Amino acid sequence: MTSGRDESSAAPQDELHYAYKPSLASLPFEFHLAADALQWRMGGRSDRISYGRIRRVRLSYRPLTLQTHRFLAEIWPAEGRRLSIASSSWKTIAEQERLDGAYVAFITELHRRMQAARTSAVFETGSPPLIYWPGVAVLVLASLAMAALIVEALRSGQLAGALFVGVFLAAFLWWGGSYFRRNRPGTYRPDALPAEVLP
Repeated sequence: MTSGRDESSAAPQDELHYAYKPSLASLPFEFHLAADALQWRMGGRSDRISYGRIRRVRLSYRPLTLQTHRFLAEIWPAEGRRLSIASSSWKTIAEQERLDGAYVAFITELHRRMQAARTSAVFETGSPPLIYWPGVAVLVLASLAMAALIVEALRSGQLAGALFVGVFLAAFLWWGGSYFRRNRPGTYRPDALPAEVLP
């Protein structure tokens, strides 16, 4: 499995590979940039999609409990199932391996080849609006509720309680702010990949 920066950077540009394990028990998902198509293998299934037949790409920030610095590329072909390429791979039951360099190199080259094929694909960034904006509303309302709890605890002299909720609120705002800042819905050009949704 291609799992490091050096292996991917050493591969010729016309034979760029990328692989990751989406779960500990699964076989690696393998991807290969051929001259005219994106080839993939998932367990016993495999296929190829010509670059001009990719109709949609979305880049987003998708943290997990064990890997908070995780990104995802979703690819929709004109026909067939959606493909997902993650920037980290399961290594042990308690560890995920970051593949930042290999992921960025592969995704950048994929976009270059799609552009060379004169793709008509739509390039999206972040979360879908119907998920993103309700999430922002929940973040704001939850933050206001915790701030009100802090004020009430201070008024009643519960300093320890106010401190506890304050620490939780700070962590909540840090995580939520980072997530929603990176995942703001939008579009981008294939020759200008947004840094917010890349490692």
